[in-house]
Parts: sequence; structure tokens; C-alpha cells
Amino acid sequence: MRRIALGLALLASMVVAACASQSLQEGAAGQSSIPPSTTAAPTTVTTANNVAFQYRLGAADKVRVITFGEVALTGEFVVSGAGNISLPLIGDTRAQGLTTSELAQSIQTALKNGYLTDPKFSVEVLNYRPFYILGEVTKPGEYPYTNGLTVLNAVATANGFTYRADTHRVFIKRANETAEHEVDLTTTTPVAPGDTIRIKERFF
Repeated sequence: MRRIALGLALLASMVVAACASQSLQEGAAGQSSIPPSTTAAPTTVTTANNVAFQYRLGAADKVRVITFGEVALTGEFVVSGAGNISLPLIGDTRAQGLTTSELAQSIQTALKNGYLTDPKFSVEVLNYRPFYILGEVTKPGEYPYTNGLTVLNAVATANGFTYRADTHRVFIKRANETAEHEVDLTTTTPVAPGDTIRIKERFF
């Protein structure tokens, strides 16, 4: 009888331990399945002279929108020439001139309007709009933007100056401006996404 009692006690302790382990596993699984709140960390661009600014979206930028639990609403989208991204359900959504946080808020508001009760998603920039370089460089054209880009980096990307190039002054037109500005060309002259750089011809 004593052996039977000991056996039953041992069996009971094993059952309790197994139930506790299963409860912990279920709790961990439930916790990991909860999607994060709507997020869109402010996207900043750092120029070559270490000036950081909050980036505003423009044509040719590529963003990723992740809607948790809604695969059909998740994807990568390019800002069109009209300044919009085309999203499932809500269609064209304005992105031009917005930060990623502002775009996230706009999408959330649209999805709550008869589509999803409490949408959870994130927005991030995948690729910045390209920059353009013209004038006295070997290969003028459109090139991908990288953080911290300088005019000299841009010139190197375009296979360098021509022999006629003015290497002391440069014209830059910012993406959100209509006029170009002439500035000194130094090792830290910055380039922002969407800028048009023009290397002028020097005069002897």
C-alpha cells in the first residue's frame, strides 16, 4: 500500500508540472501573437555635414506598409508622380510632402472608415527618391540616393568630372524648390533625396 501511495503522489506531481509548463507556453505564445501598435518611426536623413532633418516623402520614394494580420493589405508601394501611393481597399492615398508618421496616421484613419476596427501597422522608407546630376560629369543621369551623400560622392558615382568642369562652385536645385542655387563645392557639400546637381563649365 505504501508503494502504491508513493506512486500515486509521484504521478500527481508530474501531472501538475506538465499543466504548469503548458500554461507557461500558452501564455508566451499568446503574448507573441499580439501585434504592435501602429508605428512609423520618424525617418531622418543625415547630410554630409551631420545635419539631420525629418524626411518628407516625394515622387519615386518606395515605402513598405505592413498591416499586421492582414496579408492583403501589406506590401511595398512607390510614390507616383502625382504624389500618391495606391493601397488595397482605400485606393490612392496622398504621400507627397508627408513624413512616415503622418502617412501612417492618414492610412489608419482611412482604414478605420468602414474597413478595420483597430488596424495595427508600420510604415518605413525602403528606398529614397534618386538624385540627378547634370553638366560636366562623365556620365550625367539619375542615381540612387544614399544617406550622407555629398556632391563629390555624386560626381564619383557619375564617373568623375570632365576636364572642363568647374570644381569650385556647383548649382543645386532641391526637390521641393523651383530654382537652383550656386554654392561652394567642398568635401561636405550635401545632397538630399531628389536634388538635381549641375556641374558647370569653368572659364579659363
